[in-house]
Amino acid sequence: MKTNKSYSKRIRVTRNGKLMARPKGQNHFNAKESGAQRSAKRGSVAIKLTMKVRRRFLPGTGAK
Repeated sequence: MKTNKSYSKRIRVTRNGKLMARPKGQNHFNAKESGAQRSAKRGSVAIKLTMKVRRRFLPGTGAK
């Protein structure tokens, strides 16, 4: 099965196999939020996926 490229470009697999992605809601409409909220969205967050979803979208990436 092939890796879903549009999905794999949005995430990053760490050395230990964790999946990191950008947090939701940080693309636009951020001017009304406080500085603490905006800075909290700058980092990456770990995402949890079921094994069924990982097998379907990320078969060759080494994601655990």
